[in-house]
Parts: sequence; C-alpha cells; structure tokens
Amino acid sequence: MSGAREASIRVSEIFGPTIQGEGVLIGLPTVFVRTGGCDYRCSWCDTLHAVDSEYRDQWRPMSVEEIWREVSALSGDKPLTISLSGGNPAIQPLGPLIAHGHAQGYSFALETQGSVAKDWFADLDTLVLSPKPPSSGMETDWQAFDDCLRLAAGRPQIALKIVVFDDRDYDYARQAAARYPALPVYLQPGNHTPPPPDDDDASIDIDGIMERMLWLVGKVTDDRWFEARVLPQLHVLLWGNRRGV
Repeated sequence: MSGAREASIRVSEIFGPTIQGEGVLIGLPTVFVRTGGCDYRCSWCDTLHAVDSEYRDQWRPMSVEEIWREVSALSGDKPLTISLSGGNPAIQPLGPLIAHGHAQGYSFALETQGSVAKDWFADLDTLVLSPKPPSSGMETDWQAFDDCLRLAAGRPQIALKIVVFDDRDYDYARQAAARYPALPVYLQPGNHTPPPPDDDDASIDIDGIMERMLWLVGKVTDDRWFEARVLPQLHVLLWGNRRGV
C-alpha cells in the first residue's frame, strides 16, 4: 500500500525553537515534533496531552511535507536539532521524516522508553533510551530494549536516561546502568506536579524538585557512582509545566 494517508504521522504539537531541557542534549537549541500516542501509561506522566486517548481529537495526522512546512517556518530554514518526542514517538512512521530532514542538513534526536524497536533508529543522530522505573507503575521489557540497541546498530549517539523519584527508582537505575555499562547514564529527579489538562496553571513545586535533586546528588556521590550525571529538567525550572516551550 502507498499514499500520503498511510504514511501520516500523528502529531500532538510542533514548537520551538527553544532549548532541549533535559538529558544528553540539555541546553541545545531545538525544534520539537511531539507525536501523539503511547503504549505506556506512567503514573507520573507529564505529557498526558500526547499520551491519553482522551486527547486523540487534538492529534493531527500529518504528512512529512506538512510537518516540514511547520519546522521550516519555525527554524527559518536554518538547520538545527529536531527532537522527536511523545508519547512514544517510536510507534509512529518517522523514517521518511528523518530522511527528509537530513537531506536539508537537520539533525534528529529521539527519546523513547525502549518498548518498541524500529530499524530507522540507525538513522538518528541521538537516541535517548529512557526505561521507566518502578514508580511509573510500568514493567520494563528488556528484550524489547535490547532490540532497540540492536537496530540502532551503534550509529546514533546513544544515552540512558532514568527518572528517579525514590530509593526503588534509584536501585532500578543502578541495575539498568550495570546492564548497559557502555551507555552514558543521566539521572533526572522526578517532577512532582504534572501539568493540568487545560494548562491554565503552569506552576511547579520547585522546592520539592530541588529537594529531590539534592537527595539524588547525595546518593550518587555517597555511592561513588561517578559515571552517572544528575541533571534537572531545565525547561521545567524556567517555564514550569507550560506546554510548547
């Protein structure tokens, strides 16, 4: 089968340029293409508008050409990094978009929990694998995670990023890092205050987030886990839980 409709990508929002707020590319100017839909339902999800089917009518089925018109306008046709996020962007047919953008000189980064593996992972510039810890309420399928690494074929820059809320999450992060010692690991203190659906109140519990940040720094240094990097969600500290920044 062929045709634009079969190749459409469900898009929740496209925004930027702004900075990447977390992980290996923190601080890098970026345009975000956030897809709609996810195979997980994490208890503390901070992007429910791109996950829950309640918001399905807000997701636009878009062709590569339609997406690119928006990316091009936002970036002023000046190549930069495009972050493919979600939801879980791995469930969308993003290979043609990546190929089109690369031909224009753009770079692509994608973050996924590692539950769905795609052969086009090898075409990415950066792949962030973010398995979800016990506090999420989800179980990690390590075989699927291994398949993601296998299909990436070592071509993109690959990093491990884990959100940490408590001691169980921290222990999970230690075990995941030990399982993949070749991957750089980034730890992120969990966000206490998911955004409300209407986005009217973008405030955050910054004291709670910074308290968890200090706790996590202490855990890492006390355990002499010197390979781990502890980073906040910079965009949350700057703009709270507001969408589109």
